[in-house]
Amino acid sequence: MTSPDTASLIVDADCHISSSRFDSLAMVAEDLIEKMDRAGVDKSLIWLKPPYTKDIAPENKAIHDAVKRFPDRFLGFGWTNPHLGVQHAKDTVTRCYEEYGLLGIKFNGAQDDYVIDDAELSMPVIEHAARYGKPIAFHIGADFFEQTHPFRLGNIAARFPEIKFLMIHIGGAAFPALDRSAIEIASQHDNISVIGSAIHERAILKAIEVLGHDRVCFGSDMPFFLMHARLAMYEALLRHHSGEARRAVLGDNIRRVVGDLVA
Repeated sequence: MTSPDTASLIVDADCHISSSRFDSLAMVAEDLIEKMDRAGVDKSLIWLKPPYTKDIAPENKAIHDAVKRFPDRFLGFGWTNPHLGVQHAKDTVTRCYEEYGLLGIKFNGAQDDYVIDDAELSMPVIEHAARYGKPIAFHIGADFFEQTHPFRLGNIAARFPEIKFLMIHIGGAAFPALDRSAIEIASQHDNISVIGSAIHERAILKAIEVLGHDRVCFGSDMPFFLMHARLAMYEALLRHHSGEARRAVLGDNIRRVVGDLVA
């Protein structure tokens, strides 16, 4: 599974699993492990696949259960939705950290329809999450660009310079993508790393060029994209980079951000 020139692990930094196979794309933990084994991926960072209902509690619990059952394969993040109520969202963060022991929390203003730096709705929940000192991930895409524009994460990163942030999609997830803005914003904030999922190849190469190979993470966005195909793309893009760069992008970077690799 590991990269041919290194003992470092290959880690997919963007995978969604579910509590049940509730639609044609939904995967339970065992399904994802099967895909990982076929692709040659050692570990995956997992968060919930949005369900058809507003109740995300069972899906966050599924993340906890998956990590508990397969601790050597999964790195777990919770998911919170301020649109369900600020206090409810704070309580979700608390449960994900204090009861489930998850490594970070994710916000998706596109899926859940809110502006990620809204002073009254989102920021109180982000501030609560930041008190735990763990990394916070944001969907940053062009699909709902008003809610999740890269400059909004820039505002958040500036307010919490001590927190590590993950910018998922580098402004992709729709066309035309916002990758130029996303990379520019990330370049202004050392506490932002990017996950290059659901984004075109040139944006990934540009992110490595501008940010350096130590702030870009491989991610597939499973099950919406095919893990083995996205990994093959990354391996092709990194073919002429150094072994250090390949190791960093394909696994070491995300492990450092979430505390799975101390170096």
